[in-house]
Amino acid sequence: MLTLPLFTPILIGGLEKKLKIIDKLNQIMELELAGVVRYTHYSLMIYGYNRIPIVSWMKSNAMEGLEHAHRAGEMVTLLGGHPSLKIGPLLETENHDIGNIMRESLTHEKEALACYYDLMKLAAEENNVLIEEYAREMISCEELHLDEVDKMLRKPGDIEQFSGI
Repeated sequence: MLTLPLFTPILIGGLEKKLKIIDKLNQIMELELAGVVRYTHYSLMIYGYNRIPIVSWMKSNAMEGLEHAHRAGEMVTLLGGHPSLKIGPLLETENHDIGNIMRESLTHEKEALACYYDLMKLAAEENNVLIEEYAREMISCEELHLDEVDKMLRKPGDIEQFSGI
């Protein structure tokens, strides 16, 4: 159970809603940290002609995930909570074909995006503009990232979104 210091300010709507926001931020932090591990692992398992740009892209995503985790943790402490030390679920399929890696990445990104949408809803219910705007910013970032992964999964010439998960 989450414990808060006595000096923690209570937001409009009370402690229960605030705790829900902190819990969601911690879940986001855990997912983003899982993304760091996932993308780092993927970057080590890429082989073939296009290895260099894909490895670079994977490393960049790992760094971005670390930044996102840190920002979520900062929001937790801003609200007087305690950042989680956990890491979200990690799945090792041992299937390192680039297509499978990208499909796993797409699934992970969709899960993180859903958490940011949940956070935005909680923040709106709490009338917390700061957290709501943070969630909106992260949703924009994650939507663009999801689009990148989607486009990487398409065959050359395909303009429709990837649907083969």
